[in-house]
Amino acid sequence: MSSSSAGPGTDRLADALAEHASLEAELADPSVHADAARARRLGRRYASLAPLVEHSRALEEARGDLAAARELAAEDPSFAAEAAGLEVQVASLGDRLNELLLPKDPDDDKDVILEIKAGEGGAESALFAGDLLRMYLRYAERRGWATQVLDAVDAELGGYKDVAVAVKSRGDEGIWSRLKFEGGVHRVQRVPVTESQGRIHTSAVGVLVLPEAEEVDVSVDPNDLRIDVFRSSGPGGQSVNTTDSAVRITHLPSGIVVSSQNEKSQLQNRESALRVLRSRLLVAAREEAAATASDVRRSQVRTVDRSERVRTYNFPENRINDHRVGFKAHNLDQVLDGELDPVIDALTAAHTAELMAAGS
Repeated sequence: MSSSSAGPGTDRLADALAEHASLEAELADPSVHADAARARRLGRRYASLAPLVEHSRALEEARGDLAAARELAAEDPSFAAEAAGLEVQVASLGDRLNELLLPKDPDDDKDVILEIKAGEGGAESALFAGDLLRMYLRYAERRGWATQVLDAVDAELGGYKDVAVAVKSRGDEGIWSRLKFEGGVHRVQRVPVTESQGRIHTSAVGVLVLPEAEEVDVSVDPNDLRIDVFRSSGPGGQSVNTTDSAVRITHLPSGIVVSSQNEKSQLQNRESALRVLRSRLLVAAREEAAATASDVRRSQVRTVDRSERVRTYNFPENRINDHRVGFKAHNLDQVLDGELDPVIDALTAAHTAELMAAGS
């Protein structure tokens, strides 16, 4: 078993154990907690390493028990069954440790910004964008995460043409590790409320998931920004604010445009827009560095049409299909109420299997 032999895995384990011990010492220093952002960042990294440390200790303990059981079995055959059971336990712990030692996504501990965009399907697509937003908000609520709608462009018949929401952990759990596979085109099949003949229509909604960049991740030069203010508007162009508090920021070097109109003040909208801008710039910089489609956006939206689908939501059959891993379940109503863990677990397991196969 690879976990018991010297090699890259052994080096990674030693490095991880050393990092965990170093983080423990840092977090015990009261001065570290004077910087809340730094303490939170260190705490998340420390928590992410905890399972690896626990499995490493459990494996060493099981190996010690196995060695003792084998010695006893050599003198008393009645200990053979115990030794056999410990061999299975050691193998299982070793396999799990190898999984935990796989190269980590550097963004797994980050919060995310989720963007949902209506695509083909007109009013029905916008309505389903609203359904997806509710699904993610309910999922976040189930997991104890905090959410904040940063910007929303309402559609006339309900739902959203475009909506961006920040999802933040209240503890040490990384949001990106759970939501990073949600990016892509989500297809819905159902009878629209505007359909008088009862025919099933197919529409598409695009979901984009970005790891939220902190200021230490991306430096934005104020001289590179053009900031415009305008009056926030609701459905049909009706004014929802009496002041020009909405903000649109254009990053001149990249051409990226972001806006925010949900906050009450111009300053708050500016900060919300900058959060989205930093995250988009972080992803863009990584894609440019990779020179090819990066892992971050490999499965995400390119064009919001019905062909590049990652998942289908079939209302007449109460069925959800994730086409990347062949996941299928007939509990669409529960999924749309936030029960997303089974499909996310399937995607995570498939990704882990890919990494294991690539490293074997």
